[in-house]
Amino acid sequence: MPLAIDPAKLPKPYDLRQAQIELDRLAALWCQTDETGLPGAAERQALLTAVFGNSPYVSHLIVSEAAHFYSVLADGPDSVFNKLLNDLAGLALGEPDETSLMRELRVAKRRAHLTIAIADIVGAWNLERVTAALSDFADSAVAAATAFLLRQAHNSEELDLPHPDNPALESGLIILGLGKLGARELNYSSDIDLIVLFDLDRVRYRGKRTARECFVKLARGLVKLLQDATQDGYVLRVDLRLRPDPASTPLAMSTIAAETYYEGMGQNWERAAMIKARVIAGDVPAGEEFIGNLRPFIWRKHLDFAAIQDIHSIKRQIHAVKGHREIAVGGHNIKIGRGGIREIEFFAQTQQLIWGGRNPDLRLRQTCTAIEQLVAFGRTSRQAADDLIAAYRYLRHVEHRLQMIDDHQTQTLPPAGPDLDRLALFCGHANTMEFSETLMHHLGQVEDHYADLFEEAPALGGQGNLVFTGTEDDPETVATLERMGFPDGSTVSAMVRAWHHGRYRATRSARARELLTELMPKLLEALSRTADPDTAFKRFDSFMHSLPAGVQLFSLLYSNPGLLDLIADVMGSAPLLADHLSRYPMLLDGVLTAGFFEKVPDRPAMSRDLRRQLSFVDDFQDRLSLMCRWTKDRQFQICVRLLKGAAEGNVAAGELSDVADAVIGELFPAVTSEFEKLHGKLPGRGLSIVALGKLGSREMTVTSDLDLIFIYDIPEDVEGWDHLRSDGPKPLAPIQYYARLAQRVITALTAQTGDGKLYDVDMRLRPSGNAGPIASGLQPFERYQLNEAWTWEHMALTRARPMAGDPSLIGHVELSLRRILTANCDPAKLRKDVLEMRERMAQQHRGDSIWDFKHRRGGLVDIDFIAQYLMLRHAHEHPDVLRRNPSAALARLAETGLIDRAMAGRLVDAVNLWRQLQQMTRLLVGEQVNEGKLRAATERHLAKVADCPDFSTLKGLITDRFEIVYEDFRTVFGLASEK
Repeated sequence: MPLAIDPAKLPKPYDLRQAQIELDRLAALWCQTDETGLPGAAERQALLTAVFGNSPYVSHLIVSEAAHFYSVLADGPDSVFNKLLNDLAGLALGEPDETSLMRELRVAKRRAHLTIAIADIVGAWNLERVTAALSDFADSAVAAATAFLLRQAHNSEELDLPHPDNPALESGLIILGLGKLGARELNYSSDIDLIVLFDLDRVRYRGKRTARECFVKLARGLVKLLQDATQDGYVLRVDLRLRPDPASTPLAMSTIAAETYYEGMGQNWERAAMIKARVIAGDVPAGEEFIGNLRPFIWRKHLDFAAIQDIHSIKRQIHAVKGHREIAVGGHNIKIGRGGIREIEFFAQTQQLIWGGRNPDLRLRQTCTAIEQLVAFGRTSRQAADDLIAAYRYLRHVEHRLQMIDDHQTQTLPPAGPDLDRLALFCGHANTMEFSETLMHHLGQVEDHYADLFEEAPALGGQGNLVFTGTEDDPETVATLERMGFPDGSTVSAMVRAWHHGRYRATRSARARELLTELMPKLLEALSRTADPDTAFKRFDSFMHSLPAGVQLFSLLYSNPGLLDLIADVMGSAPLLADHLSRYPMLLDGVLTAGFFEKVPDRPAMSRDLRRQLSFVDDFQDRLSLMCRWTKDRQFQICVRLLKGAAEGNVAAGELSDVADAVIGELFPAVTSEFEKLHGKLPGRGLSIVALGKLGSREMTVTSDLDLIFIYDIPEDVEGWDHLRSDGPKPLAPIQYYARLAQRVITALTAQTGDGKLYDVDMRLRPSGNAGPIASGLQPFERYQLNEAWTWEHMALTRARPMAGDPSLIGHVELSLRRILTANCDPAKLRKDVLEMRERMAQQHRGDSIWDFKHRRGGLVDIDFIAQYLMLRHAHEHPDVLRRNPSAALARLAETGLIDRAMAGRLVDAVNLWRQLQQMTRLLVGEQVNEGKLRAATERHLAKVADCPDFSTLKGLITDRFEIVYEDFRTVFGLASEK
């Protein structure tokens, strides 16, 4: 029967000039055509003018497939399309080679598109028939390609097919169509969402590799056959990203692996996607069985309130409002934009998920039929259903016309101008204004009904869409993220989707993902308020990646929203703390304890707290782990207070030193006790620990290691010392005994436990440096220091602080250190040695950066050398000048008249400034400061630390202070001024 054409129902042509050109081209092809049985010439002319004046793509199809177009006109689209599908079915059962198969599929695609477009434009087919035809063609093309690939595997003896003449039958290969293909609602230029599965109980694999490798290869072949562009074009774009966790799973999965994933980690949006799943090719009974096995995952028998909460929270991530809308027609995305097709689909699918477990009649793939069933079930009003279905039909109509113009896979309307005018006419409107009014009416209806879904749920807040379901970016979400301050919204969106896919251990449980969904808007809002949202987000992603589990933490954050702000602050401002938190997320527990933001307890109180906690633990390894947790908690507390401005750098230095003191004070007796169980004891007062460096002077930073030396007691009244052994099961000689005990202490301090390690230890300041014994006897130590030691060793001893051991031994070590430091010295040699050592350090550490507060000339090393030089030079006559802290030493030297008071004041001020800035740069930036990469907020923070109005002023202050200190250094050492 000839195609019925009513010119009054055809769209007006936009480009009459182009239409005439194409009419002339076609006339040349038809000059010998018998017009018997065709629609009338006027009707044909009207159709061709409507197509040629609006759609370059369909115009090309008519000219290139003129004979097929003739058949559509003569026989009608139904007959022609059915024959095309029958030919494809025959192709699937034949044995073409790859090249001819690819060509035949592409020719069939052109003819199918032409047939469907003509039937759609003349109004011969309604929306359901158009989308079904597009889907049926896709089914047939996938089936033909699948049969070819299965037969190819059979011929190569990788597979043993039960029915080689009908390859798919009982093959064990399953091709599922999802999305619009699964629902038989495919659009004109849509890609197709596929999942490729294989049932190991049905597959008869005979190859030399594995069944999985065979089917992965087959999946790649399927994509090639359908998607690769040749001179004949392409067939279908294939999307395999709806398979379970596509970023970490192969292209083809076993059914058991897929079922395991869905049962253990399947998300609610995946439940929604599987509503539309349909077996489109391969072993149909096996596929139906797989879908049947997933019914408990998709359709919950009872109302799952946790799942409902998750669904509602997903809905509430989307910015839905009623009325007062401002949508520009030009550039609007009619699929995923506000009031678009996705909202209609989501309207149906979310309610299907909630109610479909109790009512099997709601388990429908098609959108409109599902909405109708929601009316029958009493979940949707008749008016809402009518409005949504009418909008769905209209938006799909516009979508098809838009894609017919150039065969572009797009749902975004062209901007206002000629292209939008063309689309308006092609959609059957008199002009663009009429088109815009109609479109806005339907978008508004959808938006209002969609917003009704939110009325029973409190808003999560947020500045717009925050949708992280599926495998693609939601453009509105990307735009929202970028408005919030994230420079690359697409990257953030992809990373959040990775969290929801359960790729991190923290998000593998359904409950963790539900909590995360609820937290997401507030979390992103907190991160967006930081100085550098992008960096803060990436650090939070690293933090997420390191979490062993998520439910506990997400519950903690859910119950304590203030923690989100602290985490965001840490992630955005303090890389060192962010890294610390990533490695030890349990630190957040301590934030909730009373007094976290208050002043840190003093050393005795710290020791009591640590001792109390240790009293509940007996095993040494458990005690070590507890000490690590306690230390990290205290360090984190101190650093957070420093970050928040609640503590100054010098105060934090003392507090960090107190933490180390408390730990060593409890660790040393524990290690000694364990050691004595094996090796017993020796006469005398045992071993003492002496702190040097920043621990000795109580100036520790957030990255300081421990400079330690070990001194043991040699009783003067013990005879036969050389032959003495300890009294344990495994006796040791004294030197060996104390060396091993000292090493045990070092090992305990540096051991990596499940909760990290306590500290790094540096022993290079012991007598003779790395070449010296690990532990020294008190008398030999004193003799060495008085007779053999280098000047640098005495300089290091100015900071020496005995901190653990027998109190009597500690007292004797103190006296010994005093004797060493107050010994008479040669001032000239001392000056020469100090300057030579400073020169060597300057060669090793150039100190070019103004942010190198330690090594740059005029920095901390210069001030330390001034204080140490003056103490060593004058301590013989003025022993009271000895102070471990250089600031205290300089103050005392000034009081004694051994340094100019004004100079001492300048140097002390410089020490305080350098220490404060050093603490903050270590916290905010790290060990190395790259000024070119400093964020504006970091610059402001550093300026504030030094009470400077801006960063430029701070840099000027630092430069001036370096010059002043270096000039004072030259003055103290009698060097010529460089000014």
